[in-house]
Amino acid sequence: MSRAQDKTKIPVLPEEQEHIQHFEEIYNQYQERIRKYIAVKTNSAVADDLTQQAFLKAMENFHLFKHNSSIFTWLFKIAQNIVKNEYRKRSRNKEIVHEVIDFQSQSISLDIVKDVDIRLDISAALAQLNELDQQIISLRFFVDCTLLDISKIIGMPESAVKNRLYRALNKLKIALKEWGDITIMSIKELISIVDKNEASTKNDGMNKVYHDLFEELKSNVERILTTYRHRPSQKITIEIYPDLSTFHQAVGEPDAPNWFMGTYEHNKIRIVSPLNPGPEHTYQSVLRHTISLFTMWLVNDINALAPKWLTHGLGGHEAKQMSQEYIKYSTSESIRNEAVPSFQALTNDTWEFERMGGYGFSYLIVEFLLHSYSSDELNKFIRDATDFHGAFQVSEAELHAMWVQYLKSRLC
Repeated sequence: MSRAQDKTKIPVLPEEQEHIQHFEEIYNQYQERIRKYIAVKTNSAVADDLTQQAFLKAMENFHLFKHNSSIFTWLFKIAQNIVKNEYRKRSRNKEIVHEVIDFQSQSISLDIVKDVDIRLDISAALAQLNELDQQIISLRFFVDCTLLDISKIIGMPESAVKNRLYRALNKLKIALKEWGDITIMSIKELISIVDKNEASTKNDGMNKVYHDLFEELKSNVERILTTYRHRPSQKITIEIYPDLSTFHQAVGEPDAPNWFMGTYEHNKIRIVSPLNPGPEHTYQSVLRHTISLFTMWLVNDINALAPKWLTHGLGGHEAKQMSQEYIKYSTSESIRNEAVPSFQALTNDTWEFERMGGYGFSYLIVEFLLHSYSSDELNKFIRDATDFHGAFQVSEAELHAMWVQYLKSRLC
Protein backbone atom coordinates (compact mmCIF):
# COMPACT_ATOMS: atom_id res chain seq x y z
CA MET A 1 0.00 0.00 0.00
CA SER A 2 2.95 2.33 0.58
CA ARG A 3 6.62 2.12 -0.20
CA ALA A 4 7.43 1.96 3.50
CA GLN A 5 5.15 -1.02 3.95
CA ASP A 6 6.39 -2.76 0.83
CA LYS A 7 9.81 -3.02 2.47
CA THR A 8 8.40 -5.05 5.37
CA LYS A 9 8.15 -8.70 4.34
CA ILE A 10 5.24 -10.36 6.14
CA PRO A 11 4.35 -13.95 5.20
CA VAL A 12 0.95 -14.08 3.49
CA LEU A 13 -1.15 -17.22 3.44
CA PRO A 14 -2.46 -18.17 -0.03
CA GLU A 15 -6.11 -17.79 1.06
CA GLU A 16 -5.35 -14.23 2.24
CA GLN A 17 -3.73 -13.13 -1.02
CA GLU A 18 -6.99 -12.44 -2.87
CA HIS A 19 -8.31 -10.43 0.09
CA ILE A 20 -5.15 -8.27 0.16
CA GLN A 21 -5.18 -7.70 -3.60
CA HIS A 22 -8.83 -6.62 -3.42
CA PHE A 23 -8.02 -4.13 -0.68
CA GLU A 24 -5.07 -2.79 -2.69
CA GLU A 25 -7.52 -1.98 -5.49
CA ILE A 26 -9.78 -0.17 -3.03
CA TYR A 27 -6.81 1.79 -1.67
CA ASN A 28 -5.73 2.87 -5.16
CA GLN A 29 -9.27 3.92 -6.06
CA TYR A 30 -10.13 5.95 -2.95
CA GLN A 31 -6.86 7.04 -1.31
CA GLU A 32 -6.67 10.47 -2.97
CA ARG A 33 -10.29 11.41 -2.14
CA ILE A 34 -9.92 10.36 1.50
CA ARG A 35 -6.64 12.27 1.75
CA LYS A 36 -8.26 15.43 0.35
CA TYR A 37 -10.97 15.28 3.02
CA ILE A 38 -8.40 14.80 5.80
CA ALA A 39 -6.24 17.65 4.42
CA VAL A 40 -9.28 19.97 4.43
CA LYS A 41 -10.11 19.09 8.04
CA THR A 42 -6.54 19.17 9.37
CA ASN A 43 -3.58 20.24 7.21
CA SER A 44 -1.24 18.81 4.60
CA ALA A 45 1.53 18.18 7.14
CA VAL A 46 -0.44 15.39 8.84
CA ALA A 47 -2.80 14.37 6.02
CA ASP A 48 -0.56 11.58 4.67
CA ASP A 49 -0.10 10.07 8.15
CA LEU A 50 -3.80 10.18 9.00
CA THR A 51 -4.78 8.78 5.59
CA GLN A 52 -2.44 5.87 6.17
CA GLN A 53 -3.98 5.31 9.60
CA ALA A 54 -7.48 5.33 8.10
CA PHE A 55 -6.64 2.68 5.48
CA LEU A 56 -4.78 0.51 7.97
CA LYS A 57 -7.83 0.62 10.22
CA ALA A 58 -10.05 -0.24 7.25
CA MET A 59 -7.85 -3.17 6.25
CA GLU A 60 -7.87 -4.54 9.79
CA ASN A 61 -11.68 -4.35 9.88
CA PHE A 62 -12.47 -5.17 6.26
CA HIS A 63 -14.11 -8.42 7.31
CA LEU A 64 -16.71 -6.34 9.20
CA PHE A 65 -17.83 -4.44 6.08
CA LYS A 66 -21.48 -5.49 5.54
CA HIS A 67 -21.98 -4.07 2.02
CA ASN A 68 -25.10 -2.20 3.18
CA SER A 69 -23.43 1.07 2.10
CA SER A 70 -20.90 2.03 -0.56
CA ILE A 71 -17.27 1.21 0.16
CA PHE A 72 -16.44 4.94 -0.04
CA THR A 73 -19.06 5.81 2.60
CA TRP A 74 -17.65 3.11 4.88
CA LEU A 75 -14.07 4.36 4.37
CA PHE A 76 -15.17 7.95 4.91
CA LYS A 77 -16.71 7.11 8.30
CA ILE A 78 -13.39 5.59 9.36
CA ALA A 79 -11.51 8.68 8.16
CA GLN A 80 -14.00 10.89 10.01
CA ASN A 81 -13.28 9.07 13.26
CA ILE A 82 -9.53 9.36 12.66
CA VAL A 83 -9.94 13.15 12.23
CA LYS A 84 -12.04 13.38 15.43
CA ASN A 85 -9.31 11.53 17.31
CA GLU A 86 -6.76 13.99 15.92
CA TYR A 87 -8.89 16.92 17.14
CA ARG A 88 -9.10 15.38 20.62
CA LYS A 89 -5.35 14.79 20.66
CA ARG A 90 -4.62 18.40 19.67
CA SER A 91 -7.12 19.68 22.18
CA ARG A 92 -5.35 17.79 24.95
CA ASN A 93 -2.02 19.19 23.76
CA LYS A 94 -3.54 22.69 23.43
CA GLU A 95 -2.64 22.85 19.74
CA ILE A 96 -4.54 24.95 17.19
CA VAL A 97 -6.69 22.92 14.81
CA HIS A 98 -6.04 24.24 11.32
CA GLU A 99 -8.93 23.72 8.91
CA VAL A 100 -8.96 24.08 5.12
CA ILE A 101 -5.30 25.14 4.96
CA ASP A 102 -4.61 23.68 1.53
CA PHE A 103 -7.70 25.10 -0.15
CA GLN A 104 -7.43 28.83 0.45
CA SER A 105 -8.66 29.74 -3.02
CA GLN A 106 -10.81 27.60 -5.25
CA SER A 107 -12.98 28.18 -8.29
CA ILE A 108 -16.18 26.12 -8.09
CA SER A 109 -19.28 25.69 -10.20
CA LEU A 110 -22.53 23.82 -9.64
CA ASP A 111 -25.20 22.85 -12.12
CA ILE A 112 -28.04 23.63 -9.70
CA VAL A 113 -26.83 27.24 -9.58
CA LYS A 114 -26.92 27.60 -13.37
CA ASP A 115 -23.16 27.17 -13.75
CA VAL A 116 -22.37 30.26 -11.70
CA ASP A 117 -18.60 30.38 -11.14
CA ILE A 118 -17.62 31.64 -7.69
CA ARG A 119 -14.08 32.40 -6.46
CA LEU A 120 -13.88 31.67 -2.76
CA ASP A 121 -11.24 32.50 -0.19
CA ILE A 122 -12.11 29.21 1.44
CA SER A 123 -10.21 29.65 4.69
CA ALA A 124 -12.22 32.78 5.53
CA ALA A 125 -15.45 32.04 3.69
CA LEU A 126 -16.22 28.60 5.10
CA ALA A 127 -15.72 29.93 8.63
CA GLN A 128 -18.90 31.98 8.12
CA LEU A 129 -21.01 28.82 7.76
CA ASN A 130 -22.10 26.30 10.35
CA GLU A 131 -20.30 22.97 10.64
CA LEU A 132 -22.81 20.97 8.58
CA ASP A 133 -22.73 23.43 5.66
CA GLN A 134 -18.92 23.47 5.79
CA GLN A 135 -18.91 19.68 5.61
CA ILE A 136 -21.33 19.56 2.66
CA ILE A 137 -19.28 22.07 0.63
CA SER A 138 -15.99 20.34 1.50
CA LEU A 139 -17.36 16.95 0.46
CA ARG A 140 -18.88 18.25 -2.76
CA PHE A 141 -16.01 20.35 -4.08
CA PHE A 142 -12.82 19.06 -2.46
CA VAL A 143 -13.57 15.35 -2.11
CA ASP A 144 -15.63 15.12 -5.34
CA CYS A 145 -18.57 13.43 -3.63
CA THR A 146 -21.89 13.16 -5.44
CA LEU A 147 -25.01 14.50 -3.73
CA LEU A 148 -26.02 10.87 -3.12
CA ASP A 149 -22.66 10.16 -1.43
CA ILE A 150 -23.12 13.19 0.82
CA SER A 151 -26.67 12.24 1.75
CA LYS A 152 -25.46 8.81 2.93
CA ILE A 153 -22.49 10.25 4.82
CA ILE A 154 -24.44 12.89 6.76
CA GLY A 155 -27.74 11.02 6.97
CA MET A 156 -29.95 13.51 5.09
CA PRO A 157 -32.17 12.99 2.03
CA GLU A 158 -30.46 13.86 -1.25
CA SER A 159 -33.00 16.62 -1.96
CA ALA A 160 -32.26 18.19 1.45
CA VAL A 161 -28.51 18.10 0.73
CA LYS A 162 -29.10 19.77 -2.65
CA ASN A 163 -31.20 22.55 -1.09
CA ARG A 164 -28.76 23.07 1.75
CA LEU A 165 -25.83 23.27 -0.66
CA TYR A 166 -27.71 25.79 -2.80
CA ARG A 167 -28.44 28.02 0.20
CA ALA A 168 -24.86 27.76 1.52
CA LEU A 169 -23.40 28.78 -1.85
CA ASN A 170 -25.74 31.75 -2.04
CA LYS A 171 -24.61 32.87 1.42
CA LEU A 172 -21.00 32.73 0.27
CA LYS A 173 -21.84 34.49 -2.97
CA ILE A 174 -23.46 37.39 -1.10
CA ALA A 175 -20.61 37.60 1.41
CA LEU A 176 -17.86 37.58 -1.20
CA LYS A 177 -19.57 39.63 -3.94
CA GLU A 178 -18.82 38.78 -7.55
CA TRP A 179 -15.91 36.61 -8.68
CA GLY A 180 -14.20 39.38 -10.68
CA ASP A 181 -14.45 41.89 -7.82
CA ILE A 182 -12.82 39.43 -5.46
CA THR A 183 -9.93 38.78 -7.83
CA ILE A 184 -9.27 42.46 -8.42
CA MET A 185 -9.54 43.29 -4.75
CA SER A 186 -7.15 40.54 -3.73
CA ILE A 187 -4.48 41.62 -6.21
CA LYS A 188 -4.75 45.29 -5.23
CA GLU A 189 -4.40 44.27 -1.60
CA LEU A 190 -1.44 42.04 -2.42
CA ILE A 191 0.60 44.15 -4.86
CA SER A 192 1.37 47.84 -5.36
CA ILE A 193 3.10 49.30 -8.44
CA VAL A 194 5.55 52.21 -8.17
CA ASP A 195 7.07 54.25 -11.02
CA LYS A 196 10.73 54.95 -10.13
CA ASN A 197 11.23 57.52 -12.89
CA GLU A 198 11.67 60.63 -10.75
CA ALA A 199 11.30 62.94 -13.72
CA SER A 200 8.14 61.38 -15.09
CA THR A 201 4.61 62.60 -14.88
CA LYS A 202 1.51 60.58 -15.65
CA ASN A 203 1.21 59.93 -19.38
CA ASP A 204 -0.64 57.60 -21.68
CA GLY A 205 2.39 55.31 -21.98
CA MET A 206 2.73 54.69 -18.25
CA ASN A 207 -1.04 54.44 -17.85
CA LYS A 208 -0.94 51.63 -20.40
CA VAL A 209 1.92 49.94 -18.50
CA TYR A 210 -0.08 50.05 -15.25
CA HIS A 211 -3.13 48.66 -16.98
CA ASP A 212 -1.32 45.90 -18.89
CA LEU A 213 0.79 44.86 -15.89
CA PHE A 214 -2.28 44.68 -13.71
CA GLU A 215 -4.10 42.56 -16.31
CA GLU A 216 -1.11 40.21 -16.53
CA LEU A 217 -1.12 39.83 -12.75
CA LYS A 218 -4.89 39.41 -12.58
CA SER A 219 -4.68 36.57 -15.10
CA ASN A 220 -1.99 34.65 -13.22
CA VAL A 221 -1.54 35.51 -9.55
CA GLU A 222 -4.53 33.63 -8.09
CA ARG A 223 -3.67 30.56 -10.16
CA ILE A 224 -0.06 30.62 -8.90
CA LEU A 225 -1.11 31.11 -5.26
CA THR A 226 -3.46 28.13 -5.57
CA THR A 227 -0.86 25.96 -7.32
CA TYR A 228 1.72 26.48 -4.57
CA ARG A 229 -0.83 26.57 -1.72
CA HIS A 230 0.54 29.70 -0.12
CA ARG A 231 -0.66 33.19 0.72
CA PRO A 232 2.12 35.81 0.83
CA SER A 233 3.34 36.85 4.26
CA GLN A 234 3.53 40.53 3.24
CA LYS A 235 2.48 43.00 0.56
CA ILE A 236 4.69 43.17 -2.54
CA THR A 237 5.86 46.33 -4.29
CA ILE A 238 6.71 46.27 -8.00
CA GLU A 239 9.18 49.04 -8.83
CA ILE A 240 9.41 50.10 -12.49
CA TYR A 241 12.69 51.77 -13.58
CA PRO A 242 12.81 53.99 -16.68
CA ASP A 243 15.69 52.24 -18.49
CA LEU A 244 18.26 49.44 -18.15
CA SER A 245 21.06 51.69 -16.90
CA THR A 246 18.92 53.11 -14.09
CA PHE A 247 17.66 49.64 -13.21
CA HIS A 248 21.17 48.14 -13.13
CA GLN A 249 22.42 50.98 -10.91
CA ALA A 250 19.47 50.59 -8.54
CA VAL A 251 20.08 46.88 -7.97
CA GLY A 252 23.86 47.33 -7.55
CA GLU A 253 24.85 45.69 -10.87
CA PRO A 254 26.06 48.58 -13.07
CA ASP A 255 27.93 46.24 -15.45
CA ALA A 256 25.10 43.71 -15.82
CA PRO A 257 24.32 42.34 -19.33
CA ASN A 258 21.42 43.73 -21.33
CA TRP A 259 19.26 40.64 -20.82
CA PHE A 260 19.14 41.28 -17.06
CA MET A 261 15.98 43.37 -16.64
CA GLY A 262 14.27 42.14 -13.48
CA THR A 263 14.97 40.82 -10.00
CA TYR A 264 13.38 40.46 -6.55
CA GLU A 265 14.56 41.08 -3.00
CA HIS A 266 12.67 41.05 0.30
CA ASN A 267 9.17 42.32 -0.56
CA LYS A 268 10.17 44.11 -3.78
CA ILE A 269 10.10 43.07 -7.42
CA ARG A 270 12.18 45.40 -9.60
CA ILE A 271 11.82 45.60 -13.38
CA VAL A 272 12.83 47.86 -16.22
CA SER A 273 9.98 49.76 -17.85
CA PRO A 274 8.30 47.77 -20.65
CA LEU A 275 8.35 51.07 -22.58
CA ASN A 276 12.16 50.98 -22.68
CA PRO A 277 13.24 47.35 -22.26
CA GLY A 278 16.63 47.51 -23.99
CA PRO A 279 17.91 45.60 -27.04
CA GLU A 280 17.18 42.03 -25.87
CA HIS A 281 13.61 42.32 -24.66
CA THR A 282 10.18 43.52 -25.72
CA TYR A 283 7.26 45.23 -24.03
CA GLN A 284 5.48 41.87 -23.67
CA SER A 285 8.51 39.91 -22.47
CA VAL A 286 8.99 42.34 -19.55
CA LEU A 287 5.34 41.88 -18.56
CA ARG A 288 5.69 38.08 -18.71
CA HIS A 289 8.94 38.20 -16.75
CA THR A 290 7.04 39.88 -13.92
CA ILE A 291 5.04 36.64 -13.55
CA SER A 292 8.30 34.70 -13.37
CA LEU A 293 9.63 37.07 -10.70
CA PHE A 294 6.39 36.87 -8.71
CA THR A 295 6.60 33.05 -8.73
CA MET A 296 10.25 33.14 -7.64
CA TRP A 297 9.39 35.59 -4.88
CA LEU A 298 6.51 33.38 -3.72
CA VAL A 299 8.69 30.23 -3.61
CA ASN A 300 11.25 32.19 -1.61
CA ASP A 301 8.48 33.35 0.73
CA ILE A 302 7.52 29.71 1.29
CA ASN A 303 11.12 28.62 1.83
CA ALA A 304 13.93 31.16 1.93
CA LEU A 305 16.44 28.29 1.50
CA ALA A 306 14.95 27.04 -1.78
CA PRO A 307 17.84 26.57 -4.27
CA LYS A 308 18.27 28.85 -7.25
CA TRP A 309 17.47 26.13 -9.80
CA LEU A 310 14.11 25.50 -8.10
CA THR A 311 13.03 29.15 -7.85
CA HIS A 312 14.17 30.00 -11.40
CA GLY A 313 12.80 26.77 -12.86
CA LEU A 314 9.36 27.34 -11.35
CA GLY A 315 9.45 30.99 -12.39
CA GLY A 316 10.27 30.06 -15.97
CA HIS A 317 7.59 27.38 -16.01
CA GLU A 318 4.83 29.71 -14.74
CA ALA A 319 5.75 32.60 -17.06
CA LYS A 320 6.05 30.31 -20.12
CA GLN A 321 8.44 32.90 -21.48
CA MET A 322 11.48 30.79 -22.34
CA SER A 323 11.45 29.57 -25.94
CA GLN A 324 12.23 25.94 -26.80
CA GLU A 325 14.90 27.27 -29.16
CA TYR A 326 16.69 29.03 -26.29
CA ILE A 327 16.39 25.99 -24.00
CA LYS A 328 17.85 23.74 -26.70
CA TYR A 329 20.60 26.22 -27.58
CA SER A 330 21.69 26.66 -23.95
CA THR A 331 21.59 23.00 -22.86
CA SER A 332 21.88 20.52 -25.75
CA GLU A 333 25.69 20.59 -26.07
CA SER A 334 26.16 19.82 -22.36
CA ILE A 335 23.61 17.00 -22.58
CA ARG A 336 25.32 15.46 -25.62
CA ASN A 337 28.74 15.73 -23.93
CA GLU A 338 27.36 14.18 -20.73
CA ALA A 339 28.26 17.36 -18.84
CA VAL A 340 24.87 18.09 -17.29
CA PRO A 341 25.47 20.28 -14.21
CA SER A 342 24.68 18.91 -10.77
CA PHE A 343 21.87 20.36 -8.66
CA GLN A 344 24.55 21.91 -6.47
CA ALA A 345 26.24 23.57 -9.48
CA LEU A 346 22.87 25.10 -10.40
CA THR A 347 22.82 27.05 -7.14
CA ASN A 348 25.59 29.30 -8.54
CA ASP A 349 24.64 32.90 -7.77
CA THR A 350 27.01 34.61 -10.21
CA TRP A 351 26.77 35.45 -13.93
CA GLU A 352 28.29 32.01 -14.55
CA PHE A 353 24.80 30.61 -13.95
CA GLU A 354 23.62 31.95 -17.32
CA ARG A 355 26.82 30.85 -19.09
CA MET A 356 26.38 27.23 -17.93
CA GLY A 357 22.81 27.23 -19.29
CA GLY A 358 21.39 27.56 -15.78
CA TYR A 359 18.07 29.07 -16.82
CA GLY A 360 17.42 26.40 -19.43
CA PHE A 361 18.52 23.56 -17.14
CA SER A 362 16.43 24.91 -14.24
CA TYR A 363 13.37 24.96 -16.50
CA LEU A 364 14.09 21.38 -17.59
CA ILE A 365 14.40 20.15 -13.99
CA VAL A 366 10.92 21.50 -13.21
CA GLU A 367 9.59 20.06 -16.49
CA PHE A 368 11.00 16.67 -15.47
CA LEU A 369 9.56 16.85 -11.93
CA LEU A 370 6.10 17.76 -13.22
CA HIS A 371 6.35 14.95 -15.78
CA SER A 372 7.42 12.36 -13.20
CA TYR A 373 5.68 13.43 -9.98
CA SER A 374 2.50 15.05 -8.72
CA SER A 375 2.01 18.65 -7.59
CA ASP A 376 1.68 17.32 -4.01
CA GLU A 377 5.21 15.91 -4.14
CA LEU A 378 6.58 19.08 -5.74
CA ASN A 379 4.92 21.27 -3.10
CA LYS A 380 6.36 19.06 -0.38
CA PHE A 381 9.85 19.49 -1.83
CA ILE A 382 9.49 23.28 -2.12
CA ARG A 383 8.94 23.38 1.64
CA ASP A 384 12.07 21.33 2.37
CA ALA A 385 14.35 21.30 -0.67
CA THR A 386 16.97 19.20 1.12
CA ASP A 387 14.68 16.21 1.62
CA PHE A 388 14.80 14.52 -1.78
CA HIS A 389 13.83 11.16 -0.36
CA GLY A 390 10.89 12.51 1.64
CA ALA A 391 9.39 14.15 -1.46
CA PHE A 392 10.44 11.81 -4.29
CA GLN A 393 11.45 8.55 -2.53
CA VAL A 394 14.94 8.70 -4.10
CA SER A 395 18.26 10.26 -3.13
CA GLU A 396 19.58 13.47 -4.70
CA ALA A 397 22.05 11.46 -6.80
CA GLU A 398 19.33 9.06 -7.96
CA LEU A 399 17.00 11.92 -8.90
CA HIS A 400 19.80 13.60 -10.86
CA ALA A 401 20.51 10.38 -12.75
CA MET A 402 16.80 10.03 -13.59
CA TRP A 403 16.74 13.64 -14.80
CA VAL A 404 19.80 13.09 -17.02
CA GLN A 405 18.09 10.08 -18.64
CA TYR A 406 14.99 12.23 -19.19
CA LEU A 407 17.15 14.93 -20.86
CA LYS A 408 18.77 12.39 -23.18
CA SER A 409 15.39 10.98 -24.23
CA ARG A 410 14.09 14.51 -24.74
CA LEU A 411 17.06 15.36 -26.98
CA CYS A 412 16.41 12.39 -29.28
